[in-house]
Amino acid sequence: MLEPRPAVRNLKEYHPPLSGRTGLRLDFNENTQGPSPRVLRALRKIAVEQLARYPEREPVERLAAQFLGMDPQQVLLTNGVDEAIHLLCQTYLQAGDEALVVVPTFAMYELLAASTGAEVIPVPALSDFAFPTKNLLDRISPATRLIAIANPNNPTGAVASPSDILQVARAAAHTAVLVDEAYFEFYGETLLPQISDVPNLFVTRTFSKAYGMAGLRVGVLVGSAQQIRVVRKAASPYNVNAVALACLPAALEDQDFVERYAAEVRRGRERLEAKFCSLGIPYWPSHANFVLAHFGSCAQTFVAAMHSRDILVRDRSSEPGCDGCVRITIGTAEQMDRMLAALEATVRAMSIGKGSFA
Repeated sequence: MLEPRPAVRNLKEYHPPLSGRTGLRLDFNENTQGPSPRVLRALRKIAVEQLARYPEREPVERLAAQFLGMDPQQVLLTNGVDEAIHLLCQTYLQAGDEALVVVPTFAMYELLAASTGAEVIPVPALSDFAFPTKNLLDRISPATRLIAIANPNNPTGAVASPSDILQVARAAAHTAVLVDEAYFEFYGETLLPQISDVPNLFVTRTFSKAYGMAGLRVGVLVGSAQQIRVVRKAASPYNVNAVALACLPAALEDQDFVERYAAEVRRGRERLEAKFCSLGIPYWPSHANFVLAHFGSCAQTFVAAMHSRDILVRDRSSEPGCDGCVRITIGTAEQMDRMLAALEATVRAMSIGKGSFA
């Protein structure tokens, strides 16, 4: 009888609640406006022959490298950041190795690392979800081959300082250190300039969030030319589809669109945090396009009540240290008007807020 590898058989199943998402979708940190109009024009111009032939990644990869200020040899376009994580795991991990993951965080780090047979060691964030620099350094061993850090982190919105991340990377020179900058546009700080000086450092970016192209599945992995050359061996030459490749140049050209959207999100984030303050709902200051708040035992009821008002938000209670927490994605100004009114009405109807969490 055919049997899967034990590492895969024993994996946790990850089923994000994607079905039945009717209403204002503030649950998956997506761009709620959609991509640049230039992207839509590029879609309409796709010719039949582009769909009939294998996609050519390298020309668009060069454009992405130029945009990021990197050499093309340091850049690999991927089928979303998920594939970038997968390729790093396939390149550097095997049974008997260790992967360190600061938790709570994006679930795919653990799943993809564990699928190789490596042992995944969670390193809990400190109180208020602060980055656990010392604890992470203490867990590094000769068996450590991957360290995954989301910066800003999902679902907390917390960040680690560049100096702390570089300290970790330099202390683990034998380890691939991944810094996932999926929410860079809402934060503004990057470790890309350090890649040339830290050969075991990798940075990922996505075009799913601020760029509004989650459905096209395109991301980018950046590292030293020597390491990217090795990672490229594990990648299919046709990993990014022709439609995504046709649209990415248009997306990169329209930085005004990205900057306007990111600025609108930052303003909406301030409005949401201010509303939490006024309602007495504990929350964690965020540097991303969402805010995590604590509703305690009312979390599931709150999520259901918001859904009844046609607004989707995400219960994150299953995450380590996030019991009773709900994450709310930031939308456009008009969407935030609607969401904030529903939030206040729901909290008042449930009689939670000030004094409820003492």
